[in-house]
Amino acid sequence: MDGSGAAKHRTNKECHLGDSRESFLPVGEMGKHSKVLIQVLRGSADASIHFEDLRRLLLHLGFGERVRGSHHVFTRTGVDEILNLQSRGAQAKPYQVKQVRQVVMKYKLGDRDVE
Repeated sequence: MDGSGAAKHRTNKECHLGDSRESFLPVGEMGKHSKVLIQVLRGSADASIHFEDLRRLLLHLGFGERVRGSHHVFTRTGVDEILNLQSRGAQAKPYQVKQVRQVVMKYKLGDRDVE
C-alpha cells in the first residue's frame, strides 16, 4: 500500500523481490542470474530450477567448483558450509536448492553480487 492506503498493483512484467520489500524490478531489466536468484529465494518452485542455472548462479556469487563424478562441490571464502549438488536429469534437486537458499540468506549473498 502507498501512503494514501491504496494498494500497489503489479503488472505481469514486474517481479516483487519479497514481501518485506517495497521495491519492484522490471523483468526485462533483470539478468539471468537475478532471475534465478529470485526464484531460489522465493522457494515456491524448488523442483523446477535447472541444475545448470543454479550452478552458474553459485559461480557468479563467487563460489569455486570442484567436480567429483556426478557431485559438484561448491565452496567460498567466508562461507562455512560446503554445497554438494547433483542434478536429477536437467533439474536441481529440491532439497539442494533449499540448502543454497539457506546459505544465500545466511550470508546475505546476492545483494551486490548479482547484476
